Amino acid sequence: MGVVDRDSEDERSSSTALLCLRVEAEVDPAAIIRVLERFQALNIIPRRVRADLASNGVIYIEVQVTDLTEHRLTLITAKIGQIPTTLDACWH
Repeated sequence: MGVVDRDSEDERSSSTALLCLRVEAEVDPAAIIRVLERFQALNIIPRRVRADLASNGVIYIEVQVTDLTEHRLTLITAKIGQIPTTLDACWH
């Protein structure tokens, strides 16, 4: 009988799931770049990036990624939350 490594299985399955990061930021020409550079530093290419400029002076940024664990995305989200122009950052 073989030994099943459940942690590795869970990590593999969570790293192939589509995860979505949502960021609300003050209108700043570098807001999108600051969000994306967190992924670039880890050599991760998002599946999709979308940014919408709202009339209330907020830019909404959405980044969809795969091949990333929930734990790592939580760390990235926390780092993005430290950016001075970030109003809110969360993932699902």
